This record gives sequence, C-alpha cells and structure tokens, in this order.
Amino acid sequence: MFHGSMVALVTPMMADGSIDMDGLAKLVEFHVDNGTDAIVSVGTTGESATLDQKEHCAVIKRTVELAKGRVPIIAGTGANSTSEAIELTRCAMEQGADACLLVTPYYNKPTQEGLYQHFRTIAEAVAIPQILYNVPGRTSVDMLPETVERLSHISNIVGIKEATGDLARAKTIIDACGDRLDLYTGDDATAMECILLGAKGDISVTSNVAPRQMHEMCAAAQAGDRTRAEALNQPLDILHQKLFLESNPIPVKWALYEMGLIHEGIRLPLTPLAEQYRDELRDALKQAGVL
Repeated sequence: MFHGSMVALVTPMMADGSIDMDGLAKLVEFHVDNGTDAIVSVGTTGESATLDQKEHCAVIKRTVELAKGRVPIIAGTGANSTSEAIELTRCAMEQGADACLLVTPYYNKPTQEGLYQHFRTIAEAVAIPQILYNVPGRTSVDMLPETVERLSHISNIVGIKEATGDLARAKTIIDACGDRLDLYTGDDATAMECILLGAKGDISVTSNVAPRQMHEMCAAAQAGDRTRAEALNQPLDILHQKLFLESNPIPVKWALYEMGLIHEGIRLPLTPLAEQYRDELRDALKQAGVL
C-alpha cells in the first residue's frame, strides 16, 4: 500500500517547546519537493510521548491539510493503553490520515497474546489501514514473527515497521506473511539490504535531513539495482550512525536546526544535542551533501 522512503517527521517546536505550525508547513513542502514517498506524523521521532492528545490530533490534522493529497500521511497513534490508542487512531481517521502506525505497548510489557489482542481490538474498532511498529530497544517489548503472522490475517492490518535491524527476522516475516502484510524497515543503517530482501520501504529518521538521497536509494533498492543503491547509500552511511549519537530525535532536530529548517525547540525530558557531538554530526551532514 505504501512504499519507498517514508519520513518519520520531527515535530518542529519553538524554544519554549510550543509547536511551530509554520515550521511544520516548511518541512512538509521540503519533503514534497524532494520526493519523499510518505510522511509519518507524530511517531517516535515526532515526540509523540510528550504531546498531549489535543496536540497530537492537531499536528496530524495540520499535516494532512498541508500535504493536500500530494503525499500519503501515516499518523502515529500507538499507546500503551488500548483505549487511548483507539481514540488516537479514530482521531487520525477523522482528520483524513491515510493510515496509522501503532507502536507496541511500552512499559507495561504485555505477553504475545496481549499484543495480539491489543492490535486486533484496535483494528476492529477503527477501519483505517494500520501498520504495526516493533521497536524493542525503545519499548522493552518484542513482538515476535509468529504474532505478526497471526495479525497479518486481519484485513486492515497492512504492514509492520520492524525496527530491530535484524535482517534474518525481516526475511522470516516477509516469508510468513506474503502478500497479506508489507514489511518496512525502521533501521536506516540496514534499510538498503532490507529492501533488497523484499521490504517495501524505510520509515526513516535520515530522510528528515536527506530526503532526496533516501528516496533515490530506496527506489534503486526496490528496483533490485544493488550497484546504484550502494552508490547512493555510501555517502549516507556515517549519517545513519551519527543521527543516533544521543536518543532520537535529539540529533536529527539539531541537524535540521543546523540546516536552517527548524527552530532548536525540543521538549523535556529531551534536551538539545550536547556540544561534544555537534562537530561529528556536522561532518556527517557535509559528507552526505546536505550541509
């Protein structure tokens, strides 16, 4: 249903942490102009953890309005409360999002059966297409391939963002789910290889700052052109790593600020990128040709 380079968009903020809707408009145009294949609004990179429900829905609504149908909008609507996830998912559908991205419930550490029932309940409650999101490094819960396969039989569960970076696991899910469910990587460092294995695209942090390069790399990998994909990915290799010098989205927000695209605002408990890492990230941006 979706494919290619899908940006996990930051939520631009002013210095006081208030949401910068003018900055959001600038970012949406930046991605439309540079060929980004879909925009994920208010996911992990969009600081979903510190936006309240009203803000969350407002950012999704405004992103849909700004896109004007030129690029699909996937709304991050996951929560560790099933009822809250249903509310956010329903809100996203009402605001015109094309699909929702739902992270595994964090902190309360459900069982595999609990994960199945959580996502099944949301899918049955809200008819919008839904993409599962497995990122155990952030949530402390790992949704196993057999649970994904069970969920793939639910008609409006259309994909999974698998962010472990484990290529063997990605291949297992692709083989088990077939055409019922698309796999997207959430790990930029292994994205090229994952797409060459059969993933449909990359829900990407790097594409915030290098959208054209990521779009072209993903397209080459989808076409099975390893030589071109490697040539496009090589200048981005170090950037994929340096964008995680501190917890995401700290480095990528600083990078966008350095590029003149957003203000420096970020919400506590996250803080701006530490001074000691700035030269490293600046050099990686230059090597990638975006600064």
